[in-house]
Amino acid sequence: MTTDPGQDAHPSGLDALDRRIVGLFTADPHVGVLGAARELGVARGTVTARVRRLEERGVITAWSPTLDPAAMGHPVTAFVTLQIRQVSGHDAVTAHLADIPEVLEVHTITGDSDLLVRVVAASNAHLQRVLDVVTGHTDVLRSSSVIALATQIPHRTLPLVAQA
Repeated sequence: MTTDPGQDAHPSGLDALDRRIVGLFTADPHVGVLGAARELGVARGTVTARVRRLEERGVITAWSPTLDPAAMGHPVTAFVTLQIRQVSGHDAVTAHLADIPEVLEVHTITGDSDLLVRVVAASNAHLQRVLDVVTGHTDVLRSSSVIALATQIPHRTLPLVAQA
């Protein structure tokens, strides 16, 4: 018989206590370990050990604040697909993109394009300048972009946690 309050393990490796810990810290990042222990009714050491294990497994990847680019003067969001020269690979283009502050994410994708890039800008004119820099690398062969008009569902992971 196990005495672990987090029993009820799921194939994802997240048990009921892990899900409650992640949910609590997501809902209230300022709760702290002691506050979480009190809220969850478990020992402080249990929360600390669980959080450490979730970090080691890569489930929790950061404790940094979530920033809103629009609130920082960049209300325009665009998604850009890039076709790149296959001989050189992704590394040179990815390094180029990493040097552009307005580039928030880059993903290797399947289909007609090779990379999906999320960029932000202060205005449409600024977006044009960002796109010129993004596509200015010699290994970028073609690009296509779309401007996001509204965010219907912001980045989220809690539904996955609840399902786990």
